[in-house]
Amino acid sequence: MTALRDIAWAKLNLTLEVLGRRADGFHELNSLVAFAGLGDTVELEPQDGEFRDALDLRIEGPFAAALDGANLIIEAAETAKAQSPGLALGRFRLFKILPVAAGLGGGSADAAAALRLIARANSGGLSEAAASGLAERLGSDVTVCLTSEPAIITGRGETVTPVRGFPSCGVVLANPGLPLATVDVYGALNAPALSAPPRPSAPPDFAGDFDKLLEYATPRGNDLEPAAMRLVPEVGTVLAALRTLDGARLARLSGSGPTCFALFASPREALRAATALAQCQPDWWIAASTLGDPKSAIPKSAIPKSKG
Repeated sequence: MTALRDIAWAKLNLTLEVLGRRADGFHELNSLVAFAGLGDTVELEPQDGEFRDALDLRIEGPFAAALDGANLIIEAAETAKAQSPGLALGRFRLFKILPVAAGLGGGSADAAAALRLIARANSGGLSEAAASGLAERLGSDVTVCLTSEPAIITGRGETVTPVRGFPSCGVVLANPGLPLATVDVYGALNAPALSAPPRPSAPPDFAGDFDKLLEYATPRGNDLEPAAMRLVPEVGTVLAALRTLDGARLARLSGSGPTCFALFASPREALRAATALAQCQPDWWIAASTLGDPKSAIPKSAIPKSKG
């Protein structure tokens, strides 16, 4: 059968406020999330008849070797099948271009893409509500990756509130080539216990204005940045390099890192800056893309230098 294809868009935490450690061990977050116009490619070749329960995963690409052991794509498929035994599965293929343990939500985005593909392969067999419920069970970031649209995420990340008027802009991503486990960063953060339930607030409306996005994001920061730099000091080197790029308006760690990003007013500026950075840092993974709605990324994502 013809393979279905989807993109697991890279997730960026433009802000990440850690409000405290909850009684259940998770951390209460408030984070502005957006998606870049690049990501892993996930394919599903559906099976029918006696092979409709078949499930397989082949991993290729520059970062395939970094994936070892359990994979969220398989877990997503097995969880969906357990909830709805009539679902047909099939053979998955993952082309991995995003670094692993990089703060880009790669595994969560892969799982979300797998759920979207299963829904397409089983017309009417996996509703949007059912997919959302499965996403929350699979991991904190899978829910927001399911729609891959700019949003404020709260709770442990599973509560998603879309934001309005997110402007299209350019972004440069840079990773020093060192993995950094999320659990280690939160452990190093040593956040205090949550003192009181957070107060809900209205999500921002950026009205398509890049400067309004900067006004919102600049004072909020990423609370995980100091802990990440203690574990991987190279994060500070990456941030310093991004801040010197011509046209860079905001440079910050994404998620728990070690990938960092810089925002630019246009994709053209971002591509020019990424090309210059790749010449200075040939051993880093560097990519330029758009930020906003990844499905309408213009131009398509560009990777001046990808070390894998």
